Amino acid sequence: MQTLAAAIDTAAAQIEAQVIAWRRDLHQHPELGNREFRTASIVAEHLRALGFDEVKTGVAHTGVVGLLKGGRPGGVVALRADMDGLPVTEEVELPFASKARAVWNGEEVGVMHACGHDCHVAILMGVASILAGLREQIPGSVKFIFQPAEEMPPEGEEGGAALMIKEGVLENPTPSAIFGLHVTSRQSAGVIGYRPGPTMASSDKLKITVRGKQTHGAAPWLGVDPIVTSAQIVLGLQTIVSRTLDLNREPAVVTIGAIKGGVRENIIPDTVEMRGTIRSFDEGMRDAIHERVTQLAEGISAASRASCQVCITKNYPVTRNDPVLTEQMVPTLTRVASTGPRPMGIEVVPKATGAEDFSFFQRLIPGLFFFVGVTPPEIAPSQAYSNHSPRFVVDERGLEVGVRALAHLAVDYLAQRQS
Repeated sequence: MQTLAAAIDTAAAQIEAQVIAWRRDLHQHPELGNREFRTASIVAEHLRALGFDEVKTGVAHTGVVGLLKGGRPGGVVALRADMDGLPVTEEVELPFASKARAVWNGEEVGVMHACGHDCHVAILMGVASILAGLREQIPGSVKFIFQPAEEMPPEGEEGGAALMIKEGVLENPTPSAIFGLHVTSRQSAGVIGYRPGPTMASSDKLKITVRGKQTHGAAPWLGVDPIVTSAQIVLGLQTIVSRTLDLNREPAVVTIGAIKGGVRENIIPDTVEMRGTIRSFDEGMRDAIHERVTQLAEGISAASRASCQVCITKNYPVTRNDPVLTEQMVPTLTRVASTGPRPMGIEVVPKATGAEDFSFFQRLIPGLFFFVGVTPPEIAPSQAYSNHSPRFVVDERGLEVGVRALAHLAVDYLAQRQS
């Protein structure tokens, strides 16, 4: 008789082709945040067909939550996959390439799974199949969380992990730990990457509106120029990280990504609007950056006889892997990475200034978020198109590693809770 671990590996090999088929179907039919109706329907139907004890739909608009109770008593662990695509027009020539179009914040856009969430859904559906088939041997319960809107909901809407939590996804029953993964172009297919502690940055939205006094461009002294003032603010913002933060603690980023003001070359406008992003790995530094951005923008504006309004919206917290949980589960990830049909290995990855709303779960219960490479071995990861690129490509050999990793993490964690 096979051990439970061996049975998981056998089942993962048997279901790999189905996982790839699911992923291709989802890739061809991507849906934007809070609009994952088709995806959610496929997931819910799959969980019901597997005989899950509970299947809840419509959580945080389109989320699906399934509960699988094992045949042996034990604790509760959660597994999470995000479902939404991005407003990106695909440029990869694949037979299952996305041709989807949708409206995002009032603008018609192409839609693509440019970040690999199609892989995450297919992987977790595969894990559901494996664990449902082995449920009598599982010491506890596994909560499957299929989450919408990780890439942010449309403007004016709530969504994502924060709304799922608000609607009780971590209750009845409450898991004592949660695991999630992300496929990445930064590693070769099948390589597992992880990091204890701060792993991905917090993400905050910055909007600065500078108000001056409109005048003819030939007579700037008759007005107050918000364009020159904004230029000084942009330059000043660069000193917040380089001159006021202790970068021995953690890195940080302040970026202005959009600036808009004026309609003619010979008219100094009334207002200029800047939009940007703030990234950090420490909550104290995060708050300090917010304070200094506001002080600097207001101070420069006042010195220029202009006024300004600074609006900073906190989006995602720091994705922080619980150090104790990480140390506890690294042997499982190492075993997965070094076995199977295509053993590729495991590595500690550098911090990433991208953000993840998995972080909301980690603020409430211990969590481990890790990475699985999907770059073809003939391409150096440094040369691969990144996640969010219209040319992002997935080597599907990485999916089987993701399936085994999540399945083994869930079972091993529950077994360790019993010991």
